[in-house]
Amino acid sequence: MALLAIPITIIFFILVAYKLYQKLRFKLPPGPRPLPIVGNLYQVKPVKFRCFNELAKTYGPIFSIYYGSQMNVIVSTTELAKEVLKENDQHLADRFRTRSSHSMSRGGMDLIWADYGPHYVKVRKLCNLELFSPKRLEAIRPMREDEYTALVENIYKDCTKPELKGKSLLLREYLSAVAFNNITRLAFGKRFTDSEGVVNEQGQKFKKITLDGNKINAKPSIAEYIPWTRCIFKVEQEALDKLAADRDRLTRVIMEEHTKSGNTKQHFVDALLTLQKQYDISEDTIIGLLWDMIAAGMDTATISTEWAMAELVRNPRVQQKAQEELDRVVGPDRIMTEADFPKLPYLQCIVKESLRLHPPTPMMLPHKASANVKIGGYDIPKGSIVHVNVWAIARDPACWKNPEEFRPERFLEDDIDMKGTDYRLLPFGAGRRICPGAQLAINLVTSMIGHLLHQFTWLPPPGLKPEEIDLSENPGTVTYMTNPVEAVVTPRLSADHLYKRVASDM
Repeated sequence: MALLAIPITIIFFILVAYKLYQKLRFKLPPGPRPLPIVGNLYQVKPVKFRCFNELAKTYGPIFSIYYGSQMNVIVSTTELAKEVLKENDQHLADRFRTRSSHSMSRGGMDLIWADYGPHYVKVRKLCNLELFSPKRLEAIRPMREDEYTALVENIYKDCTKPELKGKSLLLREYLSAVAFNNITRLAFGKRFTDSEGVVNEQGQKFKKITLDGNKINAKPSIAEYIPWTRCIFKVEQEALDKLAADRDRLTRVIMEEHTKSGNTKQHFVDALLTLQKQYDISEDTIIGLLWDMIAAGMDTATISTEWAMAELVRNPRVQQKAQEELDRVVGPDRIMTEADFPKLPYLQCIVKESLRLHPPTPMMLPHKASANVKIGGYDIPKGSIVHVNVWAIARDPACWKNPEEFRPERFLEDDIDMKGTDYRLLPFGAGRRICPGAQLAINLVTSMIGHLLHQFTWLPPPGLKPEEIDLSENPGTVTYMTNPVEAVVTPRLSADHLYKRVASDM
């Protein structure tokens, strides 16, 4: 026991000496006093963006906390976000990777978790010019609209069943299915679900991989922040290694199928295999990019649409106003398409307002300092992790009138961009790390909300008032509703054929 105490004591004094050195050398942001070894981990509540918003009221719009010995800086105002994402962007564009993200990205060989450098620039160029170009997004539009109509068909089948009349449906089940089909078809060129909703063998494997990944990521481990304890948590690393191997095995099978078929379509896997030599990218990078698409697209599309529909059930005035716009522009004799977007400004405002109040990644992904920088007059040492509290900025009374109110009209009064040029609204980030698939995400969410509003009326469950719908959040990097929204659904259009799936063979 005495022998064990010696290295622990040495580590403790090294940490204390290092903190004292930093304090004397740098003017660090204020923050709660960290404890030895664990830092401020004991003070961070599960719903971090709310916790950090409360800490900002005590320590100011920029403050620091320690996860173990790792310094984290949180900024919570538009001005400071601009310093992070624009003025110091070049030196704050690296990524902090947990063991999970390091393992699944093969040490940053993808896009999301890659450090800023030649690899990132090359892969980012590929995404901007090839994967998310307007031409490719338009080419795959029939596939997206296929899945929107499948969503409508499934809801229509259930809400018109006699035994379900007047009863509420759980919207998340339908949204998850359409997001799953949309993203897997886009990435892999495969629809794992048949017309009856049965998932095939490959789809089951895919779902197991994503489910296992979510379970691992949902278990915060002290070993992420105190590296010398990792030898105690070897089982976690073994689980990560198995998950990465299962994912790679499934993806290689699908890649081989595409290579053998010789049919080059607009799906991402075909594009990446075709462009592999031109961009000099490895197989690990192709696999990483495909799963980046899945990770970034599947949860966020479901989350964003569910939050918007929850707000629309809570706010019948807004729902009715949007439906009146849809009735004027689309009418009762056809279904909405993405080509209708420019004529539906209020629908677009609903999407913006929902993403303002409920950004799917409320803390963004963490940025890491590759050099010493200054933010808000404070020194941020190299290696520090910087977080932008997007959720807090979007509810800042200094930027928004009545910020807690769901009022889409605010975006008719002030045309605010949400793709990284206005730092009041940052659902997709900004700067070098802005989401390359922002336009695709906007199209997905706008279309799903538009179809759901045009073709159905949404009311609270029996016995529940609109204002009683729970808007509390689950903890996590992406933020689901704690209690999935339920609603009584009634078809609005009289022609049955408008509720049929319009299948595409893409």
